[in-house]
Amino acid sequence: MLREELGGYHDRANKIARMVRDGEIVPVVRGLYETDADAAPWPLAGCIYGPSYISFESALAFYGLIPEGVRAVTSATFEKGRFKAYETPFGSFLYRDVPARAFPYGIVTREEGGLSFRIATPEKALCDKVSTMPPAANRAQLEALLYEDLRLDWEDLAELSVDDVAFLAERYPSRNVRKLAKYLKDGLEDE
Repeated sequence: MLREELGGYHDRANKIARMVRDGEIVPVVRGLYETDADAAPWPLAGCIYGPSYISFESALAFYGLIPEGVRAVTSATFEKGRFKAYETPFGSFLYRDVPARAFPYGIVTREEGGLSFRIATPEKALCDKVSTMPPAANRAQLEALLYEDLRLDWEDLAELSVDDVAFLAERYPSRNVRKLAKYLKDGLEDE
C-alpha cells in the first residue's frame, strides 16, 4: 500500500501531492491511487466501493451477451440503500444494490493485466439486470425485455445454466427473475 511505502516520510500528504503532480500516480477517488495511467477499469471497480462485483450490463458485455459496448462499469452491492456513481480518470463507475440473499452467489474471480477482479457469472449478471427492469406481465413481455431491450440472442440464453438461474431466482424478490428461470427451463425442454 502507498501509505506503507511512504511510512518514512514525515509529510506523506505532501509527498503524495508531488507524486500526483509528477505523474507517478493517478488519483482514482479520495485515498485511492493507481500507478499505471493506462490501467484497465475492471480491477479498480471493487477497490472504489465495496463489497461489490461487476455485474448488470457491464458483465453481460464482458461475456459478449449483449451487442453494445458499455461506457460505465456497473457493479452490484448490497444493503447500501442508494445508487452511487464515481467519475474517475479511468471512466465512470456505478454501484447499485441487489438483494442481500442473492449477493454472495454466482461470482467468479477473473484476471486482467495481472490484477484480479470479481465479476458475476453470465447467469448472475442476467438475473441482476432483469431484476431491475420493469415487471414483465407475461411471456411476451419477458421476451421483449430479453430480445428487444437487452438484444440478447436465444442461442446465448440456451447456453446459460438453467439450474444456476433457478437457484438464483429463489434469492430475488423479483417476478422477472422467476419468469426468466421458468422461461429458460421451458425453452430448453422444447428443444
